[in-house]
Amino acid sequence: MPIKYLIDENLPPSYQKQLLHRQPDLTVLSIGDKDAPPKVTLDPEILLWCEANGFILVTNNRSSMPVHLTEHLAEAHHVPGILVLRDTASMGEILEDLILIFLAADKSEYQDIIGYVPLKR
Repeated sequence: MPIKYLIDENLPPSYQKQLLHRQPDLTVLSIGDKDAPPKVTLDPEILLWCEANGFILVTNNRSSMPVHLTEHLAEAHHVPGILVLRDTASMGEILEDLILIFLAADKSEYQDIIGYVPLKR
């Protein structure tokens, strides 16, 4: 099963648009989309949704997401992964690495961890 991304609502809609433009066979939803969690959904509920639906969360939430992931795992849950955007990276660098992850990574590679994009600083 291929990697799928859920884009956090605090990220610009252009991330979803550009990913789909550059990689049309990629599944990318944003929080608030029809088949995604609604806007203002709490982070623990987003992690449950990602687990149930097989989506890696793409977010810029560096502060509370590690805490939520720890609690999620402590309750015997899993998550396909969380990718946090580096604040010093350009959108182009981030998009390139998200596509690279989609094309080259094994789906289990990011399970239950927080990774950072771009992959290299």
